[in-house]
Amino acid sequence: MDESIAVAAIAHQIQLAVAPVFLLAGIGGFLNVLAHRLARVVDRSRQLEGESGAHAEELALLDRRMRVVNLSLSLCTASALSICVVVAILFVADLAKIAFAQPIAWLFIGAMLLLIAGLLLFLYEVQLAMQALRLGRRARRARDGS
Repeated sequence: MDESIAVAAIAHQIQLAVAPVFLLAGIGGFLNVLAHRLARVVDRSRQLEGESGAHAEELALLDRRMRVVNLSLSLCTASALSICVVVAILFVADLAKIAFAQPIAWLFIGAMLLLIAGLLLFLYEVQLAMQALRLGRRARRARDGS
């Protein structure tokens, strides 16, 4: 009988961990998007550095985008790591019969704040990308004489 109670308790802990695991999957997808954006910015920067002509303004903007995407990646990764710690603590606290409710809640809140900051930086980086697009169009018009 005692074994069935332990199995039921572990099953309950797994159920509690499902929501954070889905959140981790979403963050993983978002990290993939950020990594691709960073790669595109790096590629564009290398392309401009290889071309002749003045591209100082666009290169400065690309440098800013790289810093912002990198920071967003770091914050979202820290959020994912925090969520992993939450899931681990859920299991350890239950197995060891330790009341860790408040630390778990605070850690989860911290993970959400890190994710929010990462998402806000992503929005800022999108705005910088739009600014770079307008800058590139303006430079092409000036070069073509239109």
